Amino acid sequence: MSNNGNNNHSEYSKNLVFFKYKSLEDMLKVILYSSQSPIGLIPMLYHTIKNNQEVLFIQTGNIGGTTIHYFLPSENMLKKYVQLKRLTGEFNFVDHIGLDTLSIYVPILELDDVNISFPNI
Repeated sequence: MSNNGNNNHSEYSKNLVFFKYKSLEDMLKVILYSSQSPIGLIPMLYHTIKNNQEVLFIQTGNIGGTTIHYFLPSENMLKKYVQLKRLTGEFNFVDHIGLDTLSIYVPILELDDVNISFPNI
């Protein structure tokens, strides 16, 4: 089976939509909104490095189409969790899950590699 990388990427990515955020705060609002929906699903927050660039991303959607929400941090600001305050949307990076019942503690999952080709990275 001989697929070149571009054809394989094209087939895989035709149902992908990418949203690149100017601020991490805006991207985290997707998690906040999802947690307040009737379904109450909280997207996972992933961290990887592509072409020497750190990438934080979440994936939303279903079989018909998937959206990749991503942010490129300018510096290493990561810890193990993001504490996301439900009422204000403010966030902090923390090392442990805390006791604040008005916050969502979102784990940052470290990926060794991912087969997504982010635009312009």
